[in-house]
Order: sequence, then C-alpha cells, then structure tokens
Amino acid sequence: MTAGLPFDVVSSALGQQWHLREADDGEVLKLTQRLRCPEIVARILSARGVTDANADAYLDTSLRTHMPDPSCLMDLDKGADRLAQAITSGEVIGLFGDYDVDGGTGTATMARYLRQLGVEPLTYIPDRRTEGYGPSVGAFSALAQQGAKIIVTIDCGTTALEAVEWANNQGIDVIIVDHHLPGDRMVPAYAVINPKREDDTSELDYLSAAGVALLLAVGLNRTLRTQGFFAAKGQPGGNKPKEPELMKLIDLTALGTVCDVVPLKGLNRAFVTQGLKVLKRHGNQGLAALSEVSKVSGEPSTYHLGFLLGPRINAGGRLGPAGLALQLLTTEDASEATHIARELDALNLQRRAVEQGVLDDALLKAEDQVQRGARVIVVAGEEWHEGVVGIVAGRLKERFGLPAIALSIQEDGTAKGSGRSIKGVDLGGAIVSGVEVRLLLRGGGHGMAAGMTVAVDRIDELSSYLHGVLGESIDEVRAHVALKIDGMVGLGAVNEDIAD
Repeated sequence: MTAGLPFDVVSSALGQQWHLREADDGEVLKLTQRLRCPEIVARILSARGVTDANADAYLDTSLRTHMPDPSCLMDLDKGADRLAQAITSGEVIGLFGDYDVDGGTGTATMARYLRQLGVEPLTYIPDRRTEGYGPSVGAFSALAQQGAKIIVTIDCGTTALEAVEWANNQGIDVIIVDHHLPGDRMVPAYAVINPKREDDTSELDYLSAAGVALLLAVGLNRTLRTQGFFAAKGQPGGNKPKEPELMKLIDLTALGTVCDVVPLKGLNRAFVTQGLKVLKRHGNQGLAALSEVSKVSGEPSTYHLGFLLGPRINAGGRLGPAGLALQLLTTEDASEATHIARELDALNLQRRAVEQGVLDDALLKAEDQVQRGARVIVVAGEEWHEGVVGIVAGRLKERFGLPAIALSIQEDGTAKGSGRSIKGVDLGGAIVSGVEVRLLLRGGGHGMAAGMTVAVDRIDELSSYLHGVLGESIDEVRAHVALKIDGMVGLGAVNEDIAD
C-alpha cells in the first residue's frame, strides 16, 4: 500500500488527469491506531479534513450528536408559532408540495405529523405537465376555496412572488419550507424557512427540503409542548392528543435526502442512517408496499432509496396523476398502499421507455451543439414528454460533462423543462437571474439543478444568456477537471476489512 501514485501515472486511459488528495501522514497514523482501521480508510478520512480530535464526531451518525436546535434556521420559530396558532384555533392548513421525491417526502412528513395531532390538512401537488414547477395563483386559489387560511410550501416557493403576493392580499399567511436559491427580492411570505437565505446563519444549506420540513416539525412540536397542548406522559389525556413520535417520520427524510442528491454529511448522514433503520421496520404502509414491489431485499441501503424507491415515486409525478405518490406516502391502508405501489411500478416501466426515446433524440441535438463549441447544452423537442426531460438533462450532463437543459415544447408556445449542472457551476442562480430579467416566464433551482418555463421563440436567447452568465465558470471548472485519487492499494489488500 502506498500513498503515492505508482510509475509516475498522471492520467487515466481516457485522458482524465489524476490528482492525489493530500492527507496528513501523521494524522493518518493516529487515525489508523485510534479507529483500528486499514491505512487507506484513515487516509480517505484525513484527506477530507478528519483528524484524531474530530473523528468520533465525524463517524457518529446519531441524531443526538448532529441534531441542531431548530431555532437556528431563520424564521423557523415564527413559522412554528403561526402553525401552532392555526392548530389550536382550528384554522385550515394547506400543504403545497413539489412533485419530486424531495417535495413529496417533505409534504408527507408535515401531513403525517399534523394527522398525529388530529389535524387533517389540505394537500396540493401541482401537475408537472399542465402547471409546472412551484406555486401559482391558481393553485393557491384552489386551496383558499377549500378554506385554507395558512399555506405551507415544501421544496418550492422561494421565488413565487406573484402567488405569495396574491395570498397576502387574500389574508392567507404563507410559510415557505425550501432549500432552493432565492432571487434578488425576498418573497414576501409570512415566514421563509430556507437555509440558503443570505441572512441565515444555521450552516445547514446542505439540507434537502425534506430535512428542513422535519426540522419545522421538531420546532412545531416543541412549541406545542411548551403551550401544554399534549397529554402528559403516563396520564389520561382527555381531549389532548399524545405527543407525536417524530422518529417515525425520519424514513421519509432519508428518502428525500438521498433522492435529491444533497451532500451526505453532518445532519444528512444522521438522517439517512437512522432513517434506514426506521424504513426496515415497515411502519409506513406506503414505503413498505413500494419496497415489496421494488423487490428490496436484505438491509435497506442508500442504493434502495436512490435507485429502487425513488424512481418509482418520481414516476408518479412524471407520468401519473399529480399527488399519487403523496397518497402512497401518507396512507394508513395496506391494501390501498399495495394498489398505488403497483401503479407506480407500472408507471416507472413506462417512464423508462419514454425516456429512452427522448434521450435518443436529445443526444443527436446535443452532439451537434457540442461539436459547434457549446458550453451549455440547451435542447428542445415538440413531442418530448415533460415528465422525463429532467432525467434526460442529467444524462446529457453526464455524457458531455457540461451543464444541460432539456425542454418540452408545449402547444401554447412555451417550453417547460429542467436543467442539470456540473459541480462548481451555479445553474440555479443563472435561472433565477433569467426570471428577474424577464427572459424566463418562471424558474428556480439550486446550484446543480433547476426548472424553468420559457417562450419557444426565446430558447436561442436563453442559450446565449446562459453562455454569457456561466461561460467563465464552466471554462474554469473544466480546466481543473480531475479524477481525485485518495490512495493506492494492492489487490491483496482489498479484503472484507476495507469493505466493512
């Protein structure tokens, strides 16, 4: 075993530069002794800043170690207080969630928590094809007509200026629970709980929306407890409900965290590790049924979340009825769960076939653009199913190593789509700025992914705009693209100890 690269190797067979991560040899030795682990494992840890002093905390995946005070998130206490007021006064609460896994699991977390209190919230998942991403006046109006006096948006809403202003004029308070990038103008919501706010000091900007939703549930639970809302433990409750078991919700948080591909560090690692344990107990009827149709066997892992459960839940929002996945994640009826899980499984098979057809067409267009020197791929098709363009954008990004956007052209003269970026290139920020300069009709996202709606006759303008905004950062990132090597091991050293 050696810390260096052998035989002066500097690149892979495909020409990708190899860069050895720097590790402190002294710390490697200390970690090897302290953790009783193979040297290569200690070297991997050291290269990521882990030292003898913080190794235990880094490797500890308990919530007790990593769970912060929810109040560290800007506006969380304000949002929790308003929700507590709504609960105690009997106001109708509406939940508006995004149609992807993160939005669905975050919305399910809030819905299941409220139901444990005896509160039945209204829920709304927009149709990806007809409504697109994020809140709209029409969606908020539908919730208002059903009596909603407070609306919580999950995994969206940070840039929904028009919809929130409409709600304010109707006397409806909006609480944003999100992790997407804000625009230059702060959305005028009652509370904006988003760790990516510039004035948020929580250092939790790596959380998924499902993670933020769970922290809101924790904060709300504490507020209600302080107000004496719950029955005392071990005593007859009378009209008071028992305090909800928040740990039962963490399987949803784990699923949203993995499927939104946020960094598995700190609190996220704790959410996922503990969430997998909860998933194994099959307490959520929907996830249990989906695990069965997905043929999840053995110990649940991040693979099962990301490649078996996640795609089937996403298939509901891509090809099926809006809200189908949320219905699965919130049902307590085992037979209903089985029925929906089978439907999602069938939709996932359909999604694969549709995706391949769009991908074949998109690849031809992307290859032509790359040959002409494009640094941002922007492709569009009239018969492309809107439900798969995000996946196709991801495939193009992986294939060409460039930010990619795939758009589905609609009959109304607009194109709706999604983009995926490369590390170090802030696509979400560029899309938000595109909305602010009125190039895009709608849009939002974060550094690595974004959604948008643009007029068809401005697609070329969008491409030029993105090249201008992102070109320099793309060139810089691509100039330093390298395969980072942690260390080298001989074949004889690759054994069960290293695998464990």
